Amino acid sequence: MSSAGGPSAVPPSKETAGLARRRAGRARGAFVAASLLALLPFAAPTASADTAPSRAEIYDALGLDEQPADYVVLVDTSGSMANKGRYNTVRSTLRQFLDGLSAKDHIALFTFDSSTEPRYVGSGGDTDAIMSRLPASPDPDGETDVGSALNSALGELEREDAAEVASVVLLTDGEHSPPKGSRYPKSTGAAWTDLYERAQDIGKGTELAGYALPLGDGATGAELLGEVVDDTTVLRPDSIEDLGGYLKRAGDGARARKAGLLLAGDEGEGITASWSDGPRRDITGGSVTARLTLRSTARHVPLSVSGLDVSVPGDDLRISGLPSSVTLGPGESRTFPVRVRGTLPDGPLPFRRDRDTDARLSVAGRVSSDWERPLAADVRLDVPRRVQVTGAPLPLRATVGSAALLPALLTGMFAVLLACWLRWRRTNRPRLSGELLLTPVYGGQLPDRIQLNGRRVDLRPHAIGGRGSVRGRRRSTEQGPRVDLRIRYTPDGSAGRESDATCGPGGQVVVNGVSFTYLPERRADGVTSTGGRPR
Repeated sequence: MSSAGGPSAVPPSKETAGLARRRAGRARGAFVAASLLALLPFAAPTASADTAPSRAEIYDALGLDEQPADYVVLVDTSGSMANKGRYNTVRSTLRQFLDGLSAKDHIALFTFDSSTEPRYVGSGGDTDAIMSRLPASPDPDGETDVGSALNSALGELEREDAAEVASVVLLTDGEHSPPKGSRYPKSTGAAWTDLYERAQDIGKGTELAGYALPLGDGATGAELLGEVVDDTTVLRPDSIEDLGGYLKRAGDGARARKAGLLLAGDEGEGITASWSDGPRRDITGGSVTARLTLRSTARHVPLSVSGLDVSVPGDDLRISGLPSSVTLGPGESRTFPVRVRGTLPDGPLPFRRDRDTDARLSVAGRVSSDWERPLAADVRLDVPRRVQVTGAPLPLRATVGSAALLPALLTGMFAVLLACWLRWRRTNRPRLSGELLLTPVYGGQLPDRIQLNGRRVDLRPHAIGGRGSVRGRRRSTEQGPRVDLRIRYTPDGSAGRESDATCGPGGQVVVNGVSFTYLPERRADGVTSTGGRPR
């Protein structure tokens, strides 16, 4: 972001500006913090001085020295830089800045005055070799062509093997005052628009940021970097002696953007929980041992979960043996033996049987990382706070219900059926008593006298022939219960001529030409055995 009052380039479209803001989003927090430099010394915020790692320790863990970055340093060597020892201060403090770079970094050092000269282009890590290329003193007749310097910087970042993180550091003590013949005679115009558009193209594939260090009260030329590179921080040292700390700030910002780019792949990655057991386990005894696995899906960030509690919703099961907090390294898995206690419900019919169920996990706890606060000013990790449950539920089996219930049910059902059958038999198959007289309706044969006993009597009359059967049926009457006879008879023994009739005690019926008279048995008190009165 450029300071107010600087020259303006052609404003970008809203869409282009939005893309640039999104690309630089992970690093913007560092530059907001830069505005507090006059009040606070640089220090990485920490969650706890005793437990949270420092930012340097995090960078070491990430291996940032192995992640390349591009640095383009533009040093003003115009005549005014000789004033107040500015150039000598730049030389001494620039050494400290270069000492913070690794051999994987690419450094391009340019000096600019009336013209721009590449002093060193190559790998970082050898500060003496880089510093030896700087001139011993500024050009006393040199002017200040900031536009030419920025053109050279962008040309360096447009190479095919450019890194994904790039920083442009501009140090100048004056305003843009180019010599005659410069492509950038003023601080506005088509040439500056071209610089802006080139920077936008570079930013599509690179995390590009600018750091402008004005070394004097009238050093407005530094602010022109913000007109070319959107994501620019104008650092304002109170004096030239503060330059070392501010150059360190630029280096730290680039490393923070390295870390942000590296950690972007961990956005949304957290901790998962899953059962590690496949076979079904028998919990009939009230408890069973199972294995629960917690896994970190992050590639770089260590994660912790606190207040850890695991339960099985919907079933009367409890889980114990899991620690209340767990810390996992990047991609680490830890498996814990836990105890699952409880019983499976009997269900609506509590008879003895084997019951299967699937115990699903419900995990409570808060996921965090001790890297969050140290990196908060520059990198937002976006760690999911909840543990995600994955995998299949835990298969369980138990023998439930009462072993005596099913036999008791069967016995009860048998007793009911037996009672019903006995009642039916008492009504429809009562014991018979008395006699049955069979007399032909037409003819003078003597009657057949058949004694009634048992629950069924087969008829085989000798005198009149034919065959049949007699059964009883108990009925309720006003005089009390009685037994009627159900008589079936066929004169020639064929089923086709069989007929039937019902005969009450003392009654007479005719079936197929034969008269049947029912003589019930008399008791000693003169009452018939079927409930009738004496005849």
